[in-house]
Amino acid sequence: MMCAKIGLKEHKRLFLRIIYRLATDYRCGYGVIFASRFLQPMSPSIPDSFRHQGLRQQLVKELNAKGISDARVLAALGRVPRHVFLDTAFTELAYTDQAMPIGAGQTISQPYTVAFQTALLGVEERMKVLEIGTGSGYQACVLEELGARVYSIERQRALYHATRERLLHMGRKIKVYFGDGTLGLPSFAPFDRIIVTAGAPVVPQTLILQLKIGGSMVIPVGDEESQNMMRITRTSESDVVQETFEQFRFVPLLGQEGWRDSR
Repeated sequence: MMCAKIGLKEHKRLFLRIIYRLATDYRCGYGVIFASRFLQPMSPSIPDSFRHQGLRQQLVKELNAKGISDARVLAALGRVPRHVFLDTAFTELAYTDQAMPIGAGQTISQPYTVAFQTALLGVEERMKVLEIGTGSGYQACVLEELGARVYSIERQRALYHATRERLLHMGRKIKVYFGDGTLGLPSFAPFDRIIVTAGAPVVPQTLILQLKIGGSMVIPVGDEESQNMMRITRTSESDVVQETFEQFRFVPLLGQEGWRDSR
């Protein structure tokens, strides 16, 4: 009976993986959400083998070939075991350059996106960084590898609890909070850097006000189909400089100063 149960569990994971891959290939959002709601990230106790380390280095080389040139960012990505943040159904795809579901209808960004945003952020040792959208915790770990003091906020309760526990088990010092990310964490402001990992309809003014003078925020802004990556630098109490970069596609930033949750 035990063998039969294990077999059924593995068949379920395979079925969900196939649905996700087909939905991704044909851009079927409902299929992606369906599969992701039944998938759970791996246990943090899963080992980081030499094979995993080798695959990470291959991924780093691929990202470098795609234009990511920041050596510190590439090194950080080479140290963080991405497979730990994914459901076991996707471990074989952990070091491919694509987004993956993590549950609650959310995804872990593709490595290129993580590297691009992180490089734009320009994190230095001991900087205080606010992340909007904790997700699996992968991006936060990359920031911590760069020496940042990371504060992160997540609005999906299930993800908040699961990721907070995972990061604690991993020995990370990342501070994770539950709430509306568009409102930031005013009690811990100001921040040297803010990174937003979901697509916003406009730049939340509340987040700008939580930046230090001279601080910057990296945020994707646009409609629900695609967003331009932007870097907002606060130059004075009332002035900012905006820079626009490549187009990306993120899950929507929900909240008081983001998209309204229609559920």
